Amino acid sequence: MDVRELVKEIAKELLAAAVQSAPRPKVLFLFCDSRAHEAFSDTFILLENQGIDCDLAFLDGETSAWIGMHKCESSGVKRSIAIDEYAPAPLELPQSYVGIVIPEIDLDNAARIATGMKGSVKSELVFAALLLGKPVWIGKDSGGIKRADRQTLKTLELTPGYAKLFRTHMDALEGLGIRLIDRSELAADLVRMFGSSSDAAHSPNAAVKENNPTPASVRRALITADWVAAHASALGGSLELDPKTIVSPLARDMLKQRGINLQYTSKG
Repeated sequence: MDVRELVKEIAKELLAAAVQSAPRPKVLFLFCDSRAHEAFSDTFILLENQGIDCDLAFLDGETSAWIGMHKCESSGVKRSIAIDEYAPAPLELPQSYVGIVIPEIDLDNAARIATGMKGSVKSELVFAALLLGKPVWIGKDSGGIKRADRQTLKTLELTPGYAKLFRTHMDALEGLGIRLIDRSELAADLVRMFGSSSDAAHSPNAAVKENNPTPASVRRALITADWVAAHASALGGSLELDPKTIVSPLARDMLKQRGINLQYTSKG
């Protein structure tokens, strides 16, 4: 093959790999205030290592939320969502995420969500996510009192009557399809659903493949580091290539680090 043709083919492969690479799943975490996320630092690291991105929204007031530098507001149950010209409305946000996580829920928002009543950022987000078929996680070990209310009233527990009402609403949330989960188990559940190796791990033939590993066979003119990063979880322990396939040095190092052996098949 002429050198110019080879360069042309390599360029095509690189462009195709860039276009075909699947975007990382992104989850939205909704916190009561801008300090509540600090307890989840390890969770964010674990999710990032598993190929899951996270955005954070903070409710530092009763009805305001921040996404990056953009603010979204809810003006009340009888009025419409009010936003500035740059901010997405809470109702629109779930369209950009594969799932919504609310680590802590309070009695007011649990009641709104359970009864289908909108008017707060949390209830808007959950309503939209459920209608779009997006999974929603809520911490089932929530106490039912907003962080701001706890700090103002200096109390950590609801009265027995309110506590019973809160449990009723939590049962209703589960009936809507919301995943109630202990916050300590949240990261593991997200990884099982969206992790980089979740598709391979949960495929019907996963156990058969582990017991009877067979080399993955690929017909490509060029193997790049980006291609290895995107497909390593599905390759198993070896990779069959055509003798004419070019493997970049970085890709070869990545395959070696992952314990994937290269095998070249002859036409004969």
